[in-house]
Amino acid sequence: MSSRDYLEIRGLHVYYGNIHALHGVDLSVRKGEIVSVVGINGAGKSTLMWTIAGVLPIKSGQILLDGRALPSRPHEIVALGVSLVPERRRLFSALTVMENLVMCAILRRDKDGIASDMERCFDLYPVLKERLLQRSGTLSGGEQQMLAISRALMSRPSVLLLDEPSLGLAPLIVESLFDTIVKIRDEGVTVLMVEQNALQSLEISDRGYIMQTGEMIINASSQELVENPAVRKAYLGGD
Repeated sequence: MSSRDYLEIRGLHVYYGNIHALHGVDLSVRKGEIVSVVGINGAGKSTLMWTIAGVLPIKSGQILLDGRALPSRPHEIVALGVSLVPERRRLFSALTVMENLVMCAILRRDKDGIASDMERCFDLYPVLKERLLQRSGTLSGGEQQMLAISRALMSRPSVLLLDEPSLGLAPLIVESLFDTIVKIRDEGVTVLMVEQNALQSLEISDRGYIMQTGEMIINASSQELVENPAVRKAYLGGD
């Protein structure tokens, strides 16, 4: 794991109209890490992810990837290696599994690499190979999340952004999901995740941030956050 910041956010301010949604957010992720952002609904977690992905404009501040400022347009950000798995999957529901996967490799020209990455997705989620011609909107919730992650991987990201990946999934599916996130990291992808399932996300993370009303209020190793009584009481459902 590198000691140098790979994805870095400095003094980020973002507005929704007149609403000041992010207040000078600072965050860093080193190459090869899993970092979790934890907070209640309305804390600004999804706003942060959409901003990194280029969907929301920056009022002020910087987002850097490997020391270089990210461009402002989403397709340019994807081309540089940052891919978002959005909350509630947001698949192309009328398209098949295959079509969803191909759509997210649209910026690529390496046919052999695309085929190889598709097989990699099937290694992670064999059920997707069985569902190739099935419309994604007819998949189960767990299968849709598998497809959403695989779709993001088809752009061959160096950084994977996961926005509430466990939302609406059964406990056994959630456990399998987090195991897969670790496997993706072990294959060389850096992961930034926002998640209401705070305890499980911190258990697989190297470091974590606590977010409250658009600000990062605590930044520590995952172990320190899990062992912090105030954090446990407020965010982890324990004393």
